[in-house]
Amino acid sequence: MTQDSDHIDEYGAEMVAFLELIWGKGFLAPGGQQNIRRLTEGIATQDRYLLDIGSGIGGGDIVLARDLGAKVVGIDIESPLVRTAKAYVEETGLTERVTFRHVRAGQLDFPDGIFDIVYSSGAFTQISDKSAMFAECLRVLKPGGVLTTYDWTGTERPYSAKMLEWFRLEGLTYNLRSLATHRQLLLDAGFVDVEMVDDGGWYAAEARRELGLLKGDLGQAARALIGDDTYKHFIADWTAMVDVLEDGELVPGYLRGFKPA
Repeated sequence: MTQDSDHIDEYGAEMVAFLELIWGKGFLAPGGQQNIRRLTEGIATQDRYLLDIGSGIGGGDIVLARDLGAKVVGIDIESPLVRTAKAYVEETGLTERVTFRHVRAGQLDFPDGIFDIVYSSGAFTQISDKSAMFAECLRVLKPGGVLTTYDWTGTERPYSAKMLEWFRLEGLTYNLRSLATHRQLLLDAGFVDVEMVDDGGWYAAEARRELGLLKGDLGQAARALIGDDTYKHFIADWTAMVDVLEDGELVPGYLRGFKPA
């Protein structure tokens, strides 16, 4: 997986537990099953071979296999997440349709042209060398195969103080580029029929709703799960995220491109 070479695990147990409380068991990216449907809309998935880049703890892959009939390989650079994903899939009885690999930074360890679909939700956001990543996606796709992603993108302006504060609170690596830049990088990599669209403010509204839940109905459960100090940290984190979403500096969007047939 093409990623920065000196990787340090960033998703600790407390963060994982907190995100699952908000987004559901198995999910480290927004939207749950609803967003998976958006990502795969118009794409034939039944019995198609799908690579999920940045599969996290596997919730999305369970939905892709169980509900959409895909045969899934999930890869991630954080071994604790992969262990959890494997355990979740074993619980569902889908081990014949879903497998996971812990991978190192670098090229994708797959032959050319074997996947029908390359899928990712929330992972390319953190990859700095997006050109190399898109080139690898194109390489492992079959002719006519599709890359579909949902990611947080940005603008080409320097980061504001609000955005830098959100990065600090997140404690994650972000390498944001604009939707227009993503589109050009996909074209440069050799993809055709490239589509890109922001999510129309969907997650900005969702994030504000989630913040309200965290301050209200979910507050007691969150405190019990992660402790009062960590809870307060995540409230500040979510508040900062809502600010940059609503200011238009953080831009969630969908990108799709096809390998020439």
